[in-house]
Amino acid sequence: MLSLPLQLQPLSPPFYPANSQPKTLKPVFPKACKSQYQTERGLQFDIGDTFFRHESATGRDFGVLSAALYKQSNGSLRVLDALCGCGIRSLRYLVEAKADFVLANDANENYRGIISGNLSRISEERWVVMNSDANRVMTERYLEKDYFDLVDVDSFGSDSSFLRAAIGAVKLDGLLYITSTDGYSSGGHRPQHSLAAYGAYVRPMPYSNEVGLRMLIGGALREASVLGYHVVPLFSYYSYHGPVFRAMLQIKRGRLPDSSTYNFISHCIQCGNSQTVAWDQLGQIRCPCITNACVPNSLIVSGPLWTGPLHQASHLARMLNLAEQLGWISDGNGRNLEKLIRLMVDESDPKLPVGYIKIDEVLKECVASRAKLNSPSIGAIMNTLHEVAFSPPLCSLSDQDPPIALETFDLTAWANILLWETPSLGFGDANN
Repeated sequence: MLSLPLQLQPLSPPFYPANSQPKTLKPVFPKACKSQYQTERGLQFDIGDTFFRHESATGRDFGVLSAALYKQSNGSLRVLDALCGCGIRSLRYLVEAKADFVLANDANENYRGIISGNLSRISEERWVVMNSDANRVMTERYLEKDYFDLVDVDSFGSDSSFLRAAIGAVKLDGLLYITSTDGYSSGGHRPQHSLAAYGAYVRPMPYSNEVGLRMLIGGALREASVLGYHVVPLFSYYSYHGPVFRAMLQIKRGRLPDSSTYNFISHCIQCGNSQTVAWDQLGQIRCPCITNACVPNSLIVSGPLWTGPLHQASHLARMLNLAEQLGWISDGNGRNLEKLIRLMVDESDPKLPVGYIKIDEVLKECVASRAKLNSPSIGAIMNTLHEVAFSPPLCSLSDQDPPIALETFDLTAWANILLWETPSLGFGDANN
């Protein structure tokens, strides 16, 4: 039987299925946002229908100060604002930090008009607006080897999926400004969630705000290590609204040189003591208060977390000096900014342990059996501790004597010093 070769030919145009009711397609334009003008640090901008919070101004101040200092030290500044919203951060980086170029990105196409309008007062060659997924934008910059001096990722919740792409888009020794607004995880209420997002199993501790910052920095450190880098916190900042945890990190080449800054934290619910626990000590965790009569399961352990300094004092000092030069300290809000930065300088001492002790709770335990007394102010307590620390018995110690650590002192003894030797602090009459 003779077989014929099979030949396929495309259908001629008349045989393609046709739409019996053709419709004219209209171009789709982004939805226009309603104009709502705001002012921050003398700059007027339109927020439209974007998500905007006045309370986040301090975090924006910190970002601008760090960016401006980077520009002063390195001569150039290119910024990637990955989730820019209305574009106020991009605008402030351009005007106040004098950025050479800003890539302002937001996935919502409806915001393009608002962002472009806010940046339009700046020469167009210094900025560009994109509407794309943040991870895609940062990954593309990495693949193109188009690195930025500062990458600002103002994300929502505990979305840590941005971290690796953001680190890849930053120049070596550049800056990464990251965010978390997940108060549930930092409070230890979703340990499985914090483990998935930041690689840290976080349990409830009395200083959850600090834990939130250490969790965020630790998560960034973990991602940086995968890429062969490590991070150095220049400052970290917590704000009650949201809540919001922000950290400015410097990206350094090489993995973390000192493992003592990425460990676990334990807290004793019996005595209130907190301590850092190294990886090789996990099977030997013991609170100094533990005795045979100790409450079972009194230790709470969270981690791994960043256990190093939360701030760099030298960077904060430069930030404060620049804020004064810009005139940001002269008004009422400026005084709050100055107070906050000075407090952060005090917190940056690398000798400080993690966590803190609630003075009210300690004093209640110490004096419950003696009298009902009111707690003094923190300032009064600190002044008294300074007086005691520089008293003749302590000042007479020689260089050969072992150092005295505050955490080794008996808290009851300290309370006795405050209560019975300084009745003027507001405790009432110590003789009653």
